[in-house]
Amino acid sequence: MNKIKETHTLNPDTWIDNYSDYLYNYAVVRVSNSDVAKDLVQETFFAGLRSAKNFEGKSTERTWLISILKRKIIDYYRKINSKKGQAEVRMNFYEDGDNEGNWIEERVPQSWNSETERNIENEELKSQIDICIDNLPEKYAMVFRMKTIQEFETEEICKELDITPSNLWVIIHRARTQLRSCMEKNWFNK
Repeated sequence: MNKIKETHTLNPDTWIDNYSDYLYNYAVVRVSNSDVAKDLVQETFFAGLRSAKNFEGKSTERTWLISILKRKIIDYYRKINSKKGQAEVRMNFYEDGDNEGNWIEERVPQSWNSETERNIENEELKSQIDICIDNLPEKYAMVFRMKTIQEFETEEICKELDITPSNLWVIIHRARTQLRSCMEKNWFNK
């Protein structure tokens, strides 16, 4: 059986009607700022128009626009990171006991429990999680969102933010620890 490959075409006149809401929702979840998300969507459309001649039709318009938006989000975080500097994060989590100075990925704080995970659907809980993430140091929040919410690969985050994998996991560990503390203080002990 010969399979005919479908070739997709671009129709920029319909992008706003067809994709703006989807792209905005995609962006706002990843940057947690409505104005920035709107700007990123607009930049995505402009970049799509500029590079339309490079579209090969191997993916749908939406998939192609999402890939452009992902790059715009990475550029946004890179820009934020460059303003903050490239300070190295030291690997010294444990200050006493057998684990002093060590960091092991398996010891990262785990999910609270299955009941809590089911409750994440609850808007109040989601709101509190967002508040706790927003209260993290800027670099921690950025790395945490990229890795756990946006699901970027470790190598991609390290390359884009010019950090080592060790630094990334240190930041993730510290972010999770601070998030857990914030949630325990502001949600679970209400």
